[in-house]
Amino acid sequence: MLVSPSLLAANFLDLRKDIEMLNTSNADWLHLDVMDGKFVPNISFGFPVLEQVATICQKPLDVHFMIVQPERYIKQTAALGAMMMNVHYEVCTHLHRTIQEIHDAGMKAGVTLNPATPICMLEDIIQDVDMVLLMSVNPGFGGQKFIENTIDKVKQLRELIARKGSKALIEVDGGVQNETAPRLAEAGVDVMVAGSYVFRTDDPHARINELKAL
Repeated sequence: MLVSPSLLAANFLDLRKDIEMLNTSNADWLHLDVMDGKFVPNISFGFPVLEQVATICQKPLDVHFMIVQPERYIKQTAALGAMMMNVHYEVCTHLHRTIQEIHDAGMKAGVTLNPATPICMLEDIIQDVDMVLLMSVNPGFGGQKFIENTIDKVKQLRELIARKGSKALIEVDGGVQNETAPRLAEAGVDVMVAGSYVFRTDDPHARINELKAL
């Protein structure tokens, strides 16, 4: 299991401390949620924060854009040294072109689906993407309750990936904790994003190890 702790749940008064904690942990990636207050009802952080984080983070950057027109920021995201650029299916009118441009910029390309967006929408793009992120809460805020239908969506996505011969990873974000994580792993998830569950505990390293052991 790959674990990608979400910076959204970190202590923004002392980001260096939390990032250094991740650097010494067994976390695989750092998940970065960029929100614009338009596609989702919240604003998180933008490139001034991303650029500073990139200078000290030793984990690959898993950048999730919850914004309209994410294609405008492909070159800027690549310049950070980001490993993955993840865009929402719901905002990309020309998704195939956007995926190509992300690859051409030297990054892996991910596509995110909101809870109400069905897996079948990926039928004609699944072979071109490196990862699919399933939102298991409605995007925009941390700490929300897990949406149960996500388990079925993971199984449907796993079937689609197998049927199409895709190599895409399955990532899930939202409500990942001790009760949901084992069920997600059993359904076929490859990468778990965890925010509060990792950062708001007395022993983040142990939490990360628990998730990795699933």
